[in-house]
Amino acid sequence: MPGKLGRTSKERNALLRGLASQLLWYGKIETTAAKAKELKPYVEKLITKAVNTYDDIIEFEVKKTDKKGKEVVVKSFKDGAKRLAARRAIMAKTYDLPELKAFSEKKADFKARTAGINHPLMAKLFNEIAPKYAARKEELGQGGGYTRIYVLGERRGDGAEVAIIELV
Repeated sequence: MPGKLGRTSKERNALLRGLASQLLWYGKIETTAAKAKELKPYVEKLITKAVNTYDDIIEFEVKKTDKKGKEVVVKSFKDGAKRLAARRAIMAKTYDLPELKAFSEKKADFKARTAGINHPLMAKLFNEIAPKYAARKEELGQGGGYTRIYVLGERRGDGAEVAIIELV
């Protein structure tokens, strides 16, 4: 039976959504050991969904006219049915984090880098994290085990046991 973390179900779900979003975005977060233990299966299920459906892409051609009035055939991609369903299910269990501009990055460079990306967390999950773990699954024959927890000890202020949870 999952732990309740001393919260109501709405608070607990919001907490897990936030922690899962941060973990997927940054790859490593520091939290209490109890929260990390609750977060581990939550995130691993999300990653498994992404790994199983990340390559379901439909490629199609679109005819467009360029500035000179010439017709050009452009290849476009969209999600297949399974990937779309998985993306929506994962979006329901995470928060959408905005892409941040680097300190020394120019505004034009930031706009060019983020052009066409509506949901940066989903793009990172399906384009970076899922292919990495799918290759690991093929290579080692091992699905799951995407996260690791390190227990650091007690926190100075309240004595809560602190842990780092990270993506392997």
